[in-house]
Amino acid sequence: MTVNMTKGQAISLQKDDGGSLTAVRMGLGWQAAPRRGLFGSRTREIDLDASAVLFADKQPVDVVFFRHLVSDDGSVRHTGDNLVGGVGQGGDDEAILVDLSRVPVHIDQIVFTVNSFTGQTFQEVQNAFCRLVDETNGQELARYTLAGGGAYTAQLMAKVHRSGTGWTMTALGNPANGRTFQDLMPAILPVL
Repeated sequence: MTVNMTKGQAISLQKDDGGSLTAVRMGLGWQAAPRRGLFGSRTREIDLDASAVLFADKQPVDVVFFRHLVSDDGSVRHTGDNLVGGVGQGGDDEAILVDLSRVPVHIDQIVFTVNSFTGQTFQEVQNAFCRLVDETNGQELARYTLAGGGAYTAQLMAKVHRSGTGWTMTALGNPANGRTFQDLMPAILPVL
């Protein structure tokens, strides 16, 4: 069963049977919002980029994004860059796969961000969401829907962090500005 998350909400990534999830997919989807023009409504392509920044004791140690598709240890993998969005018609336009069982023990948090590489604001985006899927069976576990656009170019979507012997996901939903994950570091550090 999917949990529709609200900003700041956290869910445990423990399975109902007491076991732990071993592999998850953080999916990102979006569509360009129609714009009214002289000759009716039309859409413009929007290039959003999903990134995962891996932290050890609040220090960034690796990142997975469209120019570095696999983490150095191989536990986190980006499926590739989507330059327009909306291709999945409600499905994932970009996805980042995390093999939780392979994430090195010193990595304690993974923050998932989305940014507009071309600098368009979220006022031009609709139906944006971030979802967590159990990669072993395809079951959607949690979904965070970005409600309403804004005059910002990035969003800190969610973080997955160690909690005891397992993992927890927290919906962040924090607006930010920046075209790359590097631009977002000042906004990420306070949520760690």
